[in-house]
Amino acid sequence: FRAALNDLGRDAPLRRIADLARESLGSCASTLANDYRVDLTRLEAAAAEHYERTGPDEQPPFHGVREICDWICQAGGQNVIVTHRGSQGTAELLSANDLARCCSGSITHADGDPRKPDPSAFNAISERHGLRRDETLAIGDRAIDVVAGRAAGGFTCYFGPGGPAVGADLTDSEFGEAAPIPAGAERPPGPTRAAGFSPTQSPPPGAIAPAS
Repeated sequence: FRAALNDLGRDAPLRRIADLARESLGSCASTLANDYRVDLTRLEAAAAEHYERTGPDEQPPFHGVREICDWICQAGGQNVIVTHRGSQGTAELLSANDLARCCSGSITHADGDPRKPDPSAFNAISERHGLRRDETLAIGDRAIDVVAGRAAGGFTCYFGPGGPAVGADLTDSEFGEAAPIPAGAERPPGPTRAAGFSPTQSPPPGAIAPAS
């Protein structure tokens, strides 16, 4: 969004854009267009163009993602993803960041489920992979991840600055703190047999779900 604003002769602090994007990308675009007096359609088109040019190697995972996902697999659990991305983009992103090997499956935009905070995609992937709700932790960096995870009956973890006012079961400042891995631990502390996540630091939506 910042690059798109720059194209239109405007600028905004990255922190402000990140905070707005955590609410939703649509809300972020609308607020920026209103605050910086640019045409919403042109802003969204410019942002989409910049996003399409951003390769997987420019979208690194959050700190701790690989370690936690590997640990969950070693403990006999599963990592699954619910994302608004397309299926090809999701696959390329996982492959580029060496995460495909520890991801059991995903639901993407191509599956046609309603967007978060609707829990339909969370329910679908839980049923597809046989995830027990009382052993599932939904991890995400936006309030809509927490709302969807709770509505699907799982435990929830919000990570990032501050914390949403929607009552996540756990709140951490970084993804790497979401499920700390003690030396020699035989299983994750708490309900973490399965975890989904928003796999990158870039705004579009990555996700969570049985468990971003």
